[in-house]
Formats: sequence, C-alpha cells, structure tokens
Amino acid sequence: MTNSNRTLIFIPTYNEAENVEKLFFEIQSLAIDADVLFLDDNSPDGTGTIIDNLIKNQRGVFVIHRSGKLGIGSAHKAGIQWSYENKYNVLITMDCDFSHSPEYILDFIRHSSRDNIVIGSRYLEKHSLETWNLFRKFLTHVGHFLTTTLLKMPYDSSGAFRLYNLNQIPRDMFNLIRSNGYSFFFESLYILNFNKCTIYEFPISLPSRTYGSSKMAYKDIFMSLKYLGLIYLTSVFHKQTFALKTADYQLKYPIELE
Repeated sequence: MTNSNRTLIFIPTYNEAENVEKLFFEIQSLAIDADVLFLDDNSPDGTGTIIDNLIKNQRGVFVIHRSGKLGIGSAHKAGIQWSYENKYNVLITMDCDFSHSPEYILDFIRHSSRDNIVIGSRYLEKHSLETWNLFRKFLTHVGHFLTTTLLKMPYDSSGAFRLYNLNQIPRDMFNLIRSNGYSFFFESLYILNFNKCTIYEFPISLPSRTYGSSKMAYKDIFMSLKYLGLIYLTSVFHKQTFALKTADYQLKYPIELE
C-alpha cells in the first residue's frame, strides 16, 4: 500500500461471531489495496477472540478492544480518530451483519475521487429495501423524512455505509460531533454538510440482516428522535455551534446531550 493513498475499512462489532470472519474473507476476496480495522465492544459471544486470531494469521488487520458497549457513534468516532492517527487517506465504514454487501466497496473506491464524502443510499432506487419487514421500512422512511425535512439534507443521513476522504476533511471537524449513539450518523453528516463538505450518493440495496439480530432498541429510537429535535433547534437558534472554528474552539450545546 502506498503512502499517497492509504485506504482503511472500519467495522464495529458486537456479538458478530457468526459473520465477522466470513465478512473479512469476502472483503479480502475483492483483492483491493485496503487494511481492515475492527472495533469490538467486549462481545460476550467471543467476536473479539475471532478477530485476534485473524490478526495473528492475516496482514493488514487491526482491532480496537473496548471494555463494553459504549455506543455505535462513539465506536465510529474512535475508528475515525484511529484512521487519522495512522495516516490513512480514505476511510470506508460499514456494518458487520452483511446488510452492507462487501461488493459495494468497489463502488465506493470507484467514486472516492469525486467528493469529500460518498454515501451508499437506500433511497435512490425504489426497491432498495424490498426484503425488509414493514415495521423496519416504516421506521427507516420516517427517519429519512424527518432528517430531510428538519435538517434540509436530501441524503441518506442515517446509514453507516460511507466513505470519507480524510485528507480533504479537517480532523477537528469530527470533534464537533457529540452523539455517541445512532444519531451520530445524521449529526455527523449535518456538520460535514454545514461546513461545506461535498457529498455524493450512489444507490445500494440492503437485504434483511443475514445473521444474528438487530441491536437497535426502542430506547435508541427515542434517543435518536430526541437528538434530531435538538439538532434542529440548535440549527435554528445557535447554528454557529456547528461551524468549524479555530483549533482552540469550545463546543457548547444549549443542553447536555446523550
């Protein structure tokens, strides 16, 4: 891998023992010049041990072990900071449950020179969520309606399948993100968009989760809605909160966040 264009694929895990190894080898079969970073939140099913064994036998695989579930947003923030610290130029983030097909990684790489952020969108084609159950479709479409209406962003703002051109995005911009939960995804995109980062979308289809069960609880849905409302109010009354300032800025929200 050359120093001029180092690519990292970041995959957070929690109880993914059924599929973490399979996912890694599917990524490896793409024969792309990219490293893989896992972040495991002390999965009780032994996911972390499986990743450690991969590291012993494979090149270009790394892991961050954490003491427990600290939130999907905090996992992504940790992965992003690790990417900057280790001098990667391109970061691709994805889920570990095969709802994000590894084959799309090739599309991300193909589009990587277009803009600051590339998003795999679930809303550009009519049948992208065809295999999902009605309740999950309903929640997803409601979330998309709210983010497009309140935050004025026409993008798939709640998905984790993204590419960041890190050499084009100031590292401090990610320090503006306060959410440690699922609302990280729309908050991060709102902040990047607010600070004039360019965003490109291409269509993807998402199957139902292939292995295991969803980790999003009703509490996560409630907190995300609450957080969305807070970002909307802040954008109306304190919009400069989201602006990247000098290196010694201090971010202040009107109320304490999750």
